[in-house]
Amino acid sequence: MSKIQKTAPRYAVDRQMQHALDDVMQQLNSHPHGLSSDEAKQRLTRYGRNDIAGKKAPPVAIQFALAFNNPFIFVLLALAAVGFITDFWLPWRHGEETDLTEVTIMLTMVLLSAMLSFFQEYRTNKAAAILQNMVHSYATVIRCDQHGTTAESEVPLASVVPGDIVVLHAGDTIPGDVRLISSRNLLVSQAALSGESLPLEKYAVAQAVAQSQDEQALLSQPGICLMGTHVVSGSATALVVATGNQTWYGGLASAVLANKPKTAFEHGVNSVSKLLIRFMLVMVPVVFVINGAVHHDWSDALMFSLAVAVGLTPEMLPMIVSVNLAKGAIMLSRRKVVVRRLNAIQNFGAMDVLCTDKTGTLTQDNIVLDRCLNSVGQPDARVAQLALLNSFYQSGAKNMMDRAILRLADAPHASERLQRYHKVDELPFDFERRRLSVLLADGAQHRLICKGAVDEMLAVATRVQCGERSLALDDARIAALQQQVSQLNAEGFRVLLIGERTLSQAHGLALTADAERDLTIVGLLTFFDPAKESAAAAIRALHQHGVSVKVLTGDNAIISAKICRDVGLQVDEALRGSDIDALDDASLAQAVERRTLFCQLTPRQKTRVVQALQQNRHTVGFLGDGINDAPALRCADIGISVDTATDIAKESADIILLEKSLLVLEEGVLLGRQTFGNIIKYLNMTASSNFGNVFSVLVASAFLPFLPMLAIQLLIQNLLSDISQMSLPWDGMDADFLAQPRQWDAKNIGRFMLFMGPTSSLFDIATWGVMWFVFAANAPAHQSLFQSGWFIEGLLSQTLVVHMLRTRRIPFLQSCASWPVVIMTLLIVAVGIGIPFSPFAAAVGMVALPPAYFLWLVAILAGYCVVAQGAKQLYIRRFGQWF
Repeated sequence: MSKIQKTAPRYAVDRQMQHALDDVMQQLNSHPHGLSSDEAKQRLTRYGRNDIAGKKAPPVAIQFALAFNNPFIFVLLALAAVGFITDFWLPWRHGEETDLTEVTIMLTMVLLSAMLSFFQEYRTNKAAAILQNMVHSYATVIRCDQHGTTAESEVPLASVVPGDIVVLHAGDTIPGDVRLISSRNLLVSQAALSGESLPLEKYAVAQAVAQSQDEQALLSQPGICLMGTHVVSGSATALVVATGNQTWYGGLASAVLANKPKTAFEHGVNSVSKLLIRFMLVMVPVVFVINGAVHHDWSDALMFSLAVAVGLTPEMLPMIVSVNLAKGAIMLSRRKVVVRRLNAIQNFGAMDVLCTDKTGTLTQDNIVLDRCLNSVGQPDARVAQLALLNSFYQSGAKNMMDRAILRLADAPHASERLQRYHKVDELPFDFERRRLSVLLADGAQHRLICKGAVDEMLAVATRVQCGERSLALDDARIAALQQQVSQLNAEGFRVLLIGERTLSQAHGLALTADAERDLTIVGLLTFFDPAKESAAAAIRALHQHGVSVKVLTGDNAIISAKICRDVGLQVDEALRGSDIDALDDASLAQAVERRTLFCQLTPRQKTRVVQALQQNRHTVGFLGDGINDAPALRCADIGISVDTATDIAKESADIILLEKSLLVLEEGVLLGRQTFGNIIKYLNMTASSNFGNVFSVLVASAFLPFLPMLAIQLLIQNLLSDISQMSLPWDGMDADFLAQPRQWDAKNIGRFMLFMGPTSSLFDIATWGVMWFVFAANAPAHQSLFQSGWFIEGLLSQTLVVHMLRTRRIPFLQSCASWPVVIMTLLIVAVGIGIPFSPFAAAVGMVALPPAYFLWLVAILAGYCVVAQGAKQLYIRRFGQWF
């Protein structure tokens, strides 16, 4: 269990809550007049800048060094070192001829692979740094000069220090963890921390407040505002008690930005690497011993076994992976997706569970007025008119529900009806009354229109409008209204009541709270954050591609369940955060399989859900944009955020969407599977063909009186074969492969290698027979002819294997490779055939071949195609899979 799971660390604001406001101010040596500029500078030196620790990209030199961190690169570097000693250093010591050709080939492979990876990573890090430097935030603080004169001034957010008095207005970001000193109608959005879509009421509390036990309790404290939240409406002054990494946000960031756990991609690469390296460690000594014992030339045997080691090593794997991932990143960028970590592209394809937040992903993140109902639940235009008058004529900050109501003004003739009235006075909203009233004049008549929370409205109402009649609001009618509200709440709606009262002119022009009595309830207003139109289609598409969607939110169960139903997710019962805390890891691992909706979650609980799914061998993606999502983003196999997300969420993510839509994810999933498929193609092809070559070498070494192929020839053949497969990133995948999530399966790669590899060996042996018996290349004097014949056949069969093994279907007829693959393989075939006839042939121990050889070559390769296709079908029937 991770550190984040075990404990919820206590931060400075948590400790300060145990004291009254005056005590806190005294402890911080602050006062309502604010700090002086000199005092603020001293504290800035003492406490440090008000920055959240971010994980910066390492220096360029370190990034370049990390590009070589790959097990196959280590193997090649070790082989190059051995080759340097045996080919250059030892001969040079004895005055013999030296040769660095083999070492140069190996180092070229290493350098090309590492450079591709480095350039993509460097470019990504540089772009992230530029974006980070473009962000500048400011806070309004009260500072006093040396004469004791106080004034408000704007300072960079990084310069705010503990003890500062800050002034907050609508739209401001909370510059640290603060205790409220005073407030007026303050609504604070904590969605980035809690996931709760609606803002929370905050107000000053002078006395000490209870110590919080967890994140949810801390967020619910009325007198506390945390860094990372922002003011929706109202104003306040507040005392800063913590900044930077001492804030709740900063402590979470420090824990989150630790080293990211290994993903499914990294585990898969490591498992395959270990398999192939173990196989190499077994086969190479066997080749060395057999060749040394048969030919009694241990020096040549050593060099040949080193060449076999290189041949067995998929040395181009880092390059093929890097090219695939880089190409995927470019394609995703055209679809408004920024890839921060290249490995995440393959995890897109392997992902079989997507965990997502609700607000802004499944919903529009925009509160709308759904219905205006009368007291019996029927749509009523009069209710809509009263609601519009109330919101239009109020002068305070418009909250989300007011803005939703004001959209009614776009209706025909709405402006004409509004002009009939003029405003006399208003009673603004406050958190004690939880109502807002306006007094309007329509000729000689004064009308008070009031809207507010259900219980607070019922407390000041005496009548209810039922059709054309106004009836007494007795207990039975109150119960009927409350039942109607409860039913609407259960459907996921937020409900306000609207009421009115006619006042005589004798009442006067000043409106007091005493006027809010004897109201007549006219109707109900229902609000909700509607589901995105694209969400349901995207979820269906993800399900069709084998990806199940689970919703992890800080919002309440009722609203969340409604949204889930609206987008087509089946929700039987939600699992709440408190339920998760009561389960041990084993019980939670069972529960996450059965549940789709997880609500009222803290960051720690989201992380536990992700880890439980991973424990069940799922590859998990997490889509979130808030601070509260950061731990889960970091823990998931693929963390997905959006460009409007909080900095810590983007820092924790692997993928950043420029458009917050699940439809983009569907394209990413398919692209990830194609990328993964092309990587697996290379592994299966090179592993099986290399094994076939080594198997052939073992047989030839036991019976031939000379080496079946020189070390330099084996290296050139291997290099050309790898170059032919460098076009694979531009190849497509069959539709049946893209239909399901794909994960690394080292067992299948090993099985594939052992099953398909010897197939090519049969035709290697057939080639030897032709060279031995038909062309009389059966003595050491004619070994160059023998080696040239096998070189061409071996290279062409390894090139042909690209087309034979790239699909489970019949190549060229049912499934054809892309044009880049076809062109590259034809080019390598031409180069391979041309080498024995080139001026360089003698330098690599080859000779020109007779024309009759190529007739035999065509027959051998045709036979190989038939046998390989049959072996492929047998393999699929036997093991039920291909790649």
